[in-house]
Amino acid sequence: MLNKPVLVESLIVFVIVLFVHAVVWDRYSWCAVALAIQAFYAQFKWDHLLQLGGAVFQFRTAANSGLLPASMVIPLLGITMKERCKSAGIVYFERFGIVVASTGMLVALFLSVIAVGITKPVPTNTCILTGVAGSIIIYTMKHSLTVSEVIEVLEVLLIFVYLSMILLYLLPRCFTPGEALLVLGGISFVLNQLIKRSLNVIEGRGDPIDFFLLVAVVGVVLLGLFFTVLFIFMDSGTWISSMFFHMMTAVLGLGVIMPWLYRLIQRNPLFWLLQFLFQTQTRVYLLVYWTFLAASACGIVFYQNAKRSSESKKHQASTITRKYFHFIVVATYVPGLIYDRQLLYVAAVLCLAVFIFLEYIRYFRIKPFGQTLRHLLSLFLDERDSGPLILTHIYLLLGMSLPVWLFPRSCAPKGTLSGAGALVPYSGVLAVGVGDTIASVFGSTMGEIKWPGTKKTFEGTMTAIFAQIIAVALILIFDSSVNLNSSYAWILASVSLVSLLEAYTTQIDNLLLPLYLQIMFMA
Repeated sequence: MLNKPVLVESLIVFVIVLFVHAVVWDRYSWCAVALAIQAFYAQFKWDHLLQLGGAVFQFRTAANSGLLPASMVIPLLGITMKERCKSAGIVYFERFGIVVASTGMLVALFLSVIAVGITKPVPTNTCILTGVAGSIIIYTMKHSLTVSEVIEVLEVLLIFVYLSMILLYLLPRCFTPGEALLVLGGISFVLNQLIKRSLNVIEGRGDPIDFFLLVAVVGVVLLGLFFTVLFIFMDSGTWISSMFFHMMTAVLGLGVIMPWLYRLIQRNPLFWLLQFLFQTQTRVYLLVYWTFLAASACGIVFYQNAKRSSESKKHQASTITRKYFHFIVVATYVPGLIYDRQLLYVAAVLCLAVFIFLEYIRYFRIKPFGQTLRHLLSLFLDERDSGPLILTHIYLLLGMSLPVWLFPRSCAPKGTLSGAGALVPYSGVLAVGVGDTIASVFGSTMGEIKWPGTKKTFEGTMTAIFAQIIAVALILIFDSSVNLNSSYAWILASVSLVSLLEAYTTQIDNLLLPLYLQIMFMA
């Protein structure tokens, strides 16, 4: 039987789904509702498999499967994007939103089918629900997608299947099934988009910063896969292996990634990047300011490790200490969102590539910094870092950056959406930087009334909602491009639902919460 936190989490997700489709109800809404119902039942099967250790791969054990909340993210993002672009009259991105929604539904349905297929005895009711949901989705896709779009959806599904088999085998206990759906589904879609755009390059078409994101994500993933396979046959901790790692990184970067990016943007990537970063005086000021914040974050890491070494007993960073980094990230993103969003977009891509590359150095124990990084970062581990990789800081960066990267700029006249949609780029700042941080700090220090079945407190959740409302008011004051058009009730409902989801979910909240808040704002 499902426990109460999972039931409440599922109820919150159902409410969000119904809220979104109350605004944008169409033929895809039936698909989304059917997918949500069958994902709820399939989630129970995944949870049962995880408890018995009968799942095909080793998943993160300190959480439930998270299939329902993860299954709805990509379809809802696609549906809300479709509606926004339809109202703006941008047909290309309207069709793109339909492809995103269809892809998300099919990938989520695939994970549900796996859970049903490996459950013994075969769950008859869940099989029937999965079959009905699959029939509705496939019937709708048949009457909505062109042949080329159907091929694109199937390509993403195929990439997801192979990527899942490889990465879930190589990285045990790093993901729950829901987190694997979000992360690997996103990587699969990015890889397919990069291949598609590389084969259909038209000079002058496409924004270089979008190509930069695609190439950077695919490049670091392929780099990791290459070295993972390589170090199966070599000891990665030796100086010879470390020199080979750095040499091959340079070869792959300059010989594969740079030419790939050159083909897409039709200019030298390094010259383009330098010209972009230092194009205006505002950008120079922002870069100097961000460098200072990065140095401050490094200072906190070194100070906490020095504090650990000076104590006789084992010292572990407290929750409040870890939230210092949330405050630093908020201080980083807010000026970028106000003054130069394109610079923030590119800077976030660079930071993601650097974070993942440093994690490779730590994981493979690459000299001379691999062992040092292992020692420094072990202080900040929590129960979510149960696998061989440390991903929480990468999830924090993704949670703040995804609303910026996924913001439909082409469908936004004058660079901003109307109503609550104007807050879409701020979704990460509000949900993670403000809401999650305040809930954690106040809940752990002053909270007394716990939500049933969780460690989260009523006081923390209420304080988080209040803090996010104050943050919205400050955004209105300092960002003149934001015009909410009296959509305050919707914003309050969105913030409240996502804050309740934070209290009950056991998934990576840094990744899940910003996406749901973005969905609500875009609706």
